[in-house]
This record gives sequence, C-alpha cells and structure tokens, in this order.
Amino acid sequence: MTSRLSKTLHSLLALCAFGATSASLAQEFPIKDKPIRVIVAFPPGVGVDAQARAVTPKLAELLGTTVVIENRPGGGTLLAANEVIKSAPDGHTLFYSASSTMAQTPHTLLAATFDPVRDFTPISVGAKGPLVLVINSAMGINDVKGLIAYGRANPGKLSYASFGVGTSSHIFGQVFAKNTGIDMVHVPYKGGADLAADLIEGRIQIAFDAAPAAIQNSKSGKAKIIAVAAPARTPFLPDVPTFAEQGVKDLDITSFLGWFGPARMNPEVVKKINAALAQAIAQQSVQDFYKLGAYTAESSSPQELATTVKAAYDAWGNLVKLAGIPKQ
Repeated sequence: MTSRLSKTLHSLLALCAFGATSASLAQEFPIKDKPIRVIVAFPPGVGVDAQARAVTPKLAELLGTTVVIENRPGGGTLLAANEVIKSAPDGHTLFYSASSTMAQTPHTLLAATFDPVRDFTPISVGAKGPLVLVINSAMGINDVKGLIAYGRANPGKLSYASFGVGTSSHIFGQVFAKNTGIDMVHVPYKGGADLAADLIEGRIQIAFDAAPAAIQNSKSGKAKIIAVAAPARTPFLPDVPTFAEQGVKDLDITSFLGWFGPARMNPEVVKKINAALAQAIAQQSVQDFYKLGAYTAESSSPQELATTVKAAYDAWGNLVKLAGIPKQ
C-alpha cells in the first residue's frame, strides 16, 4: 500500500513538474534577441511567399519579436520541409506550407521520407483555395460535358499541362482522364508563366491550375475556366460549377495552406503562436489581400489542422493510386 502511494505521489509530482516546465517555457517564449524564422518553400514574390509576408508583420507585433521570411525553394518543397524538421522545436522556426508538401509529396517523391503527422507540429490553417480546370477558349467548349465529348472523339489530341510529375495538377489530370475515358497527353512545366503562355496560344488545350493564376489568365479572353476541383463552388467563381456537379467524381479536394513547426513543440508555445496567428489572419488587410488571389484566409485550432492534414493525406494517397503514378 505504501509502495503504491509512493508511486502515485511520484507520478503527481512528475506531472506538476511538467506543467511548471511547460508554463515556464511559454513565459520565456519568444526568446530574447532570437528572431522567429518562417520557412517558405517558394521564391520571393510567389503566391505562398506573398501570403506569409502579409501575415508576419502583425505576428511580429503580437509576439513582440522579429519575424523573418526564409525562402527555401527546390526539391519539390522538400528543402524547406527538411529544414523545419531538423530545427529546434522552440517556436522560433515556423513553416508556412502548401498542402502539397504534407498530403501529396509523401505519396509521389521517393525523397519525401518524412511523416506529415509525426514530423511536424500543426499550429493553424492559414488559407484555402481550389484548383480549377481552364481551357483554351478557341476550342469553343463551355463545360466539362463538351470537353469529354471532344476528348472521346479525338483520342490523343488533348494535351493537358501540369506543374510537374506527381503534382496536384498532374494527379487531377490523370484521374480526370481515367474517370472520363479520355486519352490525354501530359505536358509537365517548371513554371506557371510558360504554362500560361502555351495555354493562351493554344499549344496546350487544358490545365488544372490554381484559381488565382487561372482567373488572371482568363481575363485575356483566350482562356476559360469551366470547372472547380472542390466540394463546393468558390465564391470567387460563383458561376463555375464543380466537377461533381458536372458528373465527374473524385476531384473534390480543396487545397489548403497551413502553419506548422517542428515535431515536439511545447503545447503552451503552440497555443501562444496559434492565438497570435488567429489575430493576424483576421485583419481586414490580410483578408482583402488573400481575396485578391482567390484564396480565403482563415485560422483554426491545431487539432483542426491535424485533422485536415490527415484527411488530405489519405485522400491524395487514394488519388495517386487511382491515377497510377509511381514514386519518382
């Protein structure tokens, strides 16, 4: 009995010590004279980078420290991801990441050896926005039904663009082809500018593109958006139906961006950063800036982001299998 009581007291003391340590770490965060790094997997000026820069000034003000953006493009976003993974979990390294890093690359890149649930600490969702199907206007097609009819009547004559092998646009293209019985030629691109130029000039016919770029390209009148890859229509394109509304299944995954840290971050530090992010993202200037890019700026609890990541990881894994895309 005495032994059992002793063990119980020992456990309680350990819990109290952990609680005291956790509270102490939260009070000490941020560490004086140590800036917070926000790692971004894209070059300066690209959409994800611009979004991060819209949030960080307010984040720095709320946390009372310097916040700097570090751009680590390359390796299919793996350079940035690995930089975060190896960093100290003290709250001074954050990752503003597109969902592709967490949900797709582990299924498509051999070099992506990390586990998106185990190797990162979820902090908050940052934004959401869909991919859309955009076509060359000269085709004279106004909806998915018309595109399917054209593709079936002209096997092998449709070329679709993507951002590279294993990317969301490639996966969606393969699944679309399989689910509709169309034979299409895949044309991977390294940059959005070349993709847009070839689409507008008709050298390729269709592309699964991010909504902001597609909306901008459609303003020329030479490109047309005919479907949204999401569970529901986007408020930025209220008249464009989803794939499901047009009879094509499986293409209903909304892309998201999220704020993460290295694994094993202190829960109280996570709570502090999460609260600051919620305030920063709620600013009207941030909301308006994201809307210009056809994204909805929003925050969440860490658990909600964890749930979102797991669901997206599973969904993209199923799509990759359906598309038949091997790891590269």
